[in-house]
Amino acid sequence: MKVAVITGASGGIGAATALRFAREGYVLILTYRGRRDRCLEVAREAEKRGSPRAYAINLDLTDANSIGEFVEKVSDLVPYVNALVNNAGVLQVGPVERVTLEEWEHTLKVNLTGPFLLTKHLLPLLRKAPWASIVNVASIAGETGNVVAGVAYAASKAGLIGFTKRLAVELAPEGIRVNAVAPSFVETDMVKEFISTPEGRRRVIELHPLRIIIQPEDVAEAILFLADPERSRAITGHVLRINAGRLT
Repeated sequence: MKVAVITGASGGIGAATALRFAREGYVLILTYRGRRDRCLEVAREAEKRGSPRAYAINLDLTDANSIGEFVEKVSDLVPYVNALVNNAGVLQVGPVERVTLEEWEHTLKVNLTGPFLLTKHLLPLLRKAPWASIVNVASIAGETGNVVAGVAYAASKAGLIGFTKRLAVELAPEGIRVNAVAPSFVETDMVKEFISTPEGRRRVIELHPLRIIIQPEDVAEAILFLADPERSRAITGHVLRINAGRLT
């Protein structure tokens, strides 16, 4: 039995990742925050595509108690976790002078503190597995400042990259691998306002030398590659860029 926990699985990258892992026969623990019906749809579709069982569980990454309760539920459902995909996140845009302290703290809680706490509390289940790996969904914004996203988002994703690299070193002696993906612009609901017009779509396409807009399935394939030891057993502490050639 292979088990994967995927946060933010109601849509976009999370949903695509759930469906890709389903094809590999993973039992899935999928999380949502405010989009229960959509996550249940993803779970049902995952089971149709090969998952032995897919669960949809509410999780608030800004609430330490919610994270603790979630881990208890996971412990009741499965004996161990092979793959943890820290995907859930929020986008922040706008210049620094307009960023409120509340917005700054919320962005970091969801995008950085939440993955830290969830990883920490799931480690016992990861250690029980025959093999285990963690994949964090970072962003090109964590590596370059030439992005639409604002400072809180960029800081949170840069922090997630640092978290990935250090955690990889800490957990390597136990055989637990830790990697990250750093996508450029991905066509999801989070960014639909930027490509809602032909002109907006053209601008985004022209940012990328391959002249494409990255799809959630592109990122999902990379996440599976990094998670699966049969594909990447010698890779840890790596940040895989999925940027269609965009470097800045």
